[in-house]
This record gives sequence, structure tokens and C-alpha cells, in this order.
Amino acid sequence: MKKVYIETLGCSKNQVDSEQMLGILDESHELSEAPEDADIVIVNTCSFIGDAKEESVDVILSLAELKKSGGIEKLIVTGCLAQRYATELVEEIPEIDALIGTGNFYTVDSVVQSLYDGTSENQKLFIDSVDLMVPEDLPRILTTPSHYAYLKIAEGCDNRCTYCIIPKLRGRYRSRHIEDIVEEARELASVGVAEFILIAQDSSRYGIDLYDKPMLPNLLEELSRVEAIKWIRVHYCYPDIMDEALIEGFTKHPKVINYFDIPIQHASDSVLKRMNRKTTQASIRNTIRMIREKAPDAVIRTTVIVGFPGETESDFEELMAFIKEIRFERLGAFKYSNEEDTPAFLLPDQVPEEIAEERRDALMAAQMEISEDIFYHKLGKVYQVVVEEVAEPGEIYIGRTAYDTPEIDGVVYIHTKSELELGSFIDVKITDALEYDLIGEVYDENEHR
Repeated sequence: MKKVYIETLGCSKNQVDSEQMLGILDESHELSEAPEDADIVIVNTCSFIGDAKEESVDVILSLAELKKSGGIEKLIVTGCLAQRYATELVEEIPEIDALIGTGNFYTVDSVVQSLYDGTSENQKLFIDSVDLMVPEDLPRILTTPSHYAYLKIAEGCDNRCTYCIIPKLRGRYRSRHIEDIVEEARELASVGVAEFILIAQDSSRYGIDLYDKPMLPNLLEELSRVEAIKWIRVHYCYPDIMDEALIEGFTKHPKVINYFDIPIQHASDSVLKRMNRKTTQASIRNTIRMIREKAPDAVIRTTVIVGFPGETESDFEELMAFIKEIRFERLGAFKYSNEEDTPAFLLPDQVPEEIAEERRDALMAAQMEISEDIFYHKLGKVYQVVVEEVAEPGEIYIGRTAYDTPEIDGVVYIHTKSELELGSFIDVKITDALEYDLIGEVYDENEHR
């Protein structure tokens, strides 16, 4: 039986694809925990921005060297880089045995088989339409800790932002049926998953293609009925479609975390228009107002892009003033990546890289001060925290509040002499704060009566 290893790069949507490939391959292969111990290595790549492409290529090249030295037998590349640059990759890196596209990654088992039995002859490219629907009956092996899992609710995107290559790599927007998503959640909950993170390129548009209207509130209601679920988190809601009904879909169900992940990308109307974001600063303000009125405890996470073509100093100052005024609880700032095959690639007035870097650094410095102040005001409060790892045995554990998404937001350092079970949910009183992390101690309500 051949051994298989999968290296996953990029976003959580890629991670779900890899977990499904692992589930498929597990039926006929032995899974390996390291590339050096495997016969077949699969790299699930990212190609969203320049840094992601560079990382993907570097990983492929290092594994190509491993193959040349006899360390592995077959090297397969999947994901967005494979979809975008299949021909170039196979020409430049002959050690690659096969490239599989984003729309048909679930054929990985038959591709592997064809490499060994010769049925594909000299074929290396296994690229199909990006608009294919992924089958619902795929097995899946989680690579996250056992207490949480990502739940993909849709694939692709129809928004056509001018800087984004995703529609060409992932296809049109395609929602899964509510009953299929809920069934998957039930199955995962039955084996101990308590936190579900709903993901899509644009979760706020979930269901429009299937039901002719946004159905995220309905999906959240159905998932909330699954008894074993404790936390439901939603990633990537676009501000142009956020209305009161969608916001109430979060706030009316206790299991749904009031964690609003809303990438605004900018605050200057002229930049937003060139980005084709279909929104304005005024509408973004209105969305934030509705959220904070309906859920005063809500955490709003956003991302912004600096250095977009034509962004003037005045545009950037407007963005900076907006960030300081709104005071987002979570914010990530990214330097614009000029991607070929996107409308923005040929826009005039490209911003020099060094200026974009300066603007990004200035934004993040301002956000650090905001975050530090927000976290300072958490001192003395009690939060439910999921315990995730041991930092110092017998001294410190690391966990997350419901308002912190894994591997993106901050953590809570829990000081205790007691032994805590990983994956358990406990109450923690906050005793100190850093810029992005909290420090606390286990809180026993009986001791504080």
C-alpha cells in the first residue's frame, strides 16, 4: 500500500479540499505525516497574491528536489496555482507528475491510480471546469484539532472585484443545499466537533443561486438546532449585502457568535469604485451601525488593501481616519498585489511598493494602539474559552474566546495549577492584556459568590 502525504497552503477553503482528498485516499492508501516518509506527495497550492504564489512554488521546488534524490515516487500539484499556471508548471518543473484543477480535486484517487497503472500514458494535466459542483458524499479526515472544523457552505464567487483572480480559479458562486450542510455538521458533531466555522468566498450571499434570495439566516437557524454544537462562526460577509435580516440571523441564536468578518478593503469611495466593491463608505458605516446597535458585544473583523492603483495620499488618509474612528476589534492590512489576468493589472497610477509598505505599516501601528486599548477594557471580565494547548505544563494553557478565530486572531493565556482537558470549554477571568492577546485565570463561579 502506497503512502500519501498532503501539504496544504493558503486558506481554510483549501484545507477543506485537502481533508476531503485525505478521506478519498485513505480508502486505498496509507496516510503519512511527513513528505520524507511518503511515496506520493500532493501539494495543495494557493495563488491569490504574489507572496502566496512564491510560497507555493518554493514548496513545489523543495519537493521536486526530494523526488530527484529518490525520497518520493510521485509529486502531484493541486489547488489554485495548478489551475492558474498548469502549463507553465509542467514545463518548468518536470518532476511534477500530475496537476489537478480546483474544480475536480476529488478525482485525486483515479489520477494517482493512472500514474501507476499507465492508463494516463504521458498525461500530466488533469484540469476540468472550475464550475463543477463537488459531490456531497465525499469522505473527510479533519486536520484541525478535534473540537472544531471548517464547514464550506459555497464555492466560487460572482463579485468580480477588479484585484481578485478567485472567480477565474474557483468559478461562479455555487451554494450547497441547507440539508447537506446540516447533515455534514451533524456527522462531525457526533464525533466531538463543537465549533463550526462557516466558510465561503462570500458567505453573506449564501443561497442566492439555489433559493433566489440570501439564505444564511435560515442556515444559521438550522445549524443552531444541532444539539451538540456550541459555537457557530461565519467568515467573509460582504458589506454591500449585509442588512437587518442577515444581522438578526447572527444575533437571535445564542450559538451563533456575534463575530462579523466583513472585509471592507477601503474607505475611500473613489478607491472602492475602482475595486468594483459595489459599496460606499456611507453604506459601510450603516452596516457597522446596525451591527453595533443590535449586538453591542459584537466583534467586527475586517481587512483593508493599501497601495491599490490610483490610491492617493488623500485616499489613504481617509482610510486611516476611518479606521481610527470606527475602531474595528480586529483588522488586517495587506499591500496590494498586482495580479495578471485581473482588471486592475492594467490600471494606471500603480503605487510604488515602498509607499504601499509604508501605508500598511502605518495602518497596523494605528490598529495596534486600538487593539491594546480595546483589550485593556476587558480586564476583570469573564469569557468562555476553549482550551487548545499546553504552554507550560502545570502552569499555563493556551485557549481562545468565542470572539477569536483559530490561527488568525489572538489567544488567551490561562494560568492554572489544575489540569485542563484540551478541547474543553471553561470560564476564564481576564487579569491582563497584551496588544492582541489576553491573560487570565480559571474562573469558578462558586468561589465568587
